[in-house]
Amino acid sequence: MTYLALLRHGQSQWNLENRFTGWVDVDLTAEGEAQARTAGAALARSGVPFDKLYTSVQTRAIRTGNLALERAGLAWLPVERNWRLNERHYGALTGLDKAETAAKHGEEQVKVWRRSYDTPPPPLPPGGEFDFSKDRRYAGVRDLPATESLKLTLERVLPYWNDVIAPDLKAGKNLIIAAHGNSLRAIVKHLFNVPDSAIVGVEIPTGNPLLIELDAGLKPVSVRYLDEARAEKLPPLPA
Repeated sequence: MTYLALLRHGQSQWNLENRFTGWVDVDLTAEGEAQARTAGAALARSGVPFDKLYTSVQTRAIRTGNLALERAGLAWLPVERNWRLNERHYGALTGLDKAETAAKHGEEQVKVWRRSYDTPPPPLPPGGEFDFSKDRRYAGVRDLPATESLKLTLERVLPYWNDVIAPDLKAGKNLIIAAHGNSLRAIVKHLFNVPDSAIVGVEIPTGNPLLIELDAGLKPVSVRYLDEARAEKLPPLPA
């Protein structure tokens, strides 16, 4: 058996401001930093001997991972970062206030953009404030997205999962992935075979590690949140 801990980053400044963040590199709030440290304490209490941390290339996930490792006494663990673990790209919604966007386009339309599995928001126009092709961290990355649904996020995450993360797990390494609500939901959908219609009801809370025990074929055999008081509904184990 091997273990995988999925850790959604702590509260960010734009979480606090109720704005669509996506690929914008927003930092943690003081509350988000505290959540990351609390997550680290929970990881330590789990007793799992973790071997490596994976994160996205976004500051809020990187700092969450680092703060959690420090609190767990694991600051020495190797860390690997990759853009494929980034948050979902929110397209033209990027930077907008969620309540104002709902007032403008209607709550039902915004709900479809936010929660449906395969309907992305309108694409982000090139050349604007949030043109990520100008960001050095994506230099050499071909076909950067201009918008994403959860389906497209999963398609972007899967090659990295299959080529990098899964081989580490199959080699017996216990891993932590510090990432984002939607990139982690994509991994959960893949691991637990969650139907398209059901994944919209899966939510991963900030700063609460989801610990998954996997067999040799990477099939989940147990799953639990380390902070039961803040747990969300768990995905059912695959048959």
